[in-house]
Amino acid sequence: MKRLGVIGSMVWDTIYGRDPAQPAVEEWGGISYSLAALAARANAFLRTLRHVAPGSRFIEVPEANNRVTLRYYSSERRCEQMTGGVPSWTWPELGPQVVDLDALYLNFISGYEMAVETAQFLRRGFRQFIYADLHSLFLGKESDGTRVLQPLPDAPAWFGCFDVVQLNEEEMKQLGDDPLAAAAAALAQGCQTLVVTLGARGAAYFTGRPVRTARIAASGGPAFDAGDPTGCGDVFGATVVASLLAGAPLEEALQRGTRMVRRPLVRPVRWGVRRCKQG
Repeated sequence: MKRLGVIGSMVWDTIYGRDPAQPAVEEWGGISYSLAALAARANAFLRTLRHVAPGSRFIEVPEANNRVTLRYYSSERRCEQMTGGVPSWTWPELGPQVVDLDALYLNFISGYEMAVETAQFLRRGFRQFIYADLHSLFLGKESDGTRVLQPLPDAPAWFGCFDVVQLNEEEMKQLGDDPLAAAAAALAQGCQTLVVTLGARGAAYFTGRPVRTARIAASGGPAFDAGDPTGCGDVFGATVVASLLAGAPLEEALQRGTRMVRRPLVRPVRWGVRRCKQG
């Protein structure tokens, strides 16, 4: 069994408007969705991951845990405000945590999980497979904590740190007006594959030199059967990385990811760790 490390942030979410008929919901979010997807029933490999292993690696810190308020205006449009936040990983902290792993899934839930310099140390010190959802690296933060979409600073350096990179459609637009040119520039940095999630339309990928691209249509029934779009990108990424590690070809892994986000997901459990770094 391969050992997959998951790096991200636990978030205590307060969610308004996800179900207009219900009051605000409070629950664990962030990387919890990825862990829930890894523990779900997508395929034989995923079925072996029933829970977070007893040896999960936590480093407690004095800072308050990430807290996020989400206000939904539609299934694909929301406002996010963040307070608190654990400090970024440094390479001396992170290096010993990953030395015995076969692969890493890095999900930038807050955007502050690590600086680009730490990611570069990670790439040099960990030569195994790394899948990264760049996610909140594209979000700045205003004085009241409101997250705002922005271009990715040091984008070429970030793309040189990972084997597969996941973005959503809006984040992809921050790289330039020409998706093919933006993808080619990213792949030239050393990234092998760029995956772009397209919401209810599925996903697209760019890979190779010259660049080869294709779209994977969403399959199954109506998207978000449970009426809950929160964490769907995290579920998609966790399913894809687990499928790739199990030996699935890229397109098959992406198809599994699009199917998984259309299934009702067991809600993330209410773990008792409130202030931690997770590796």
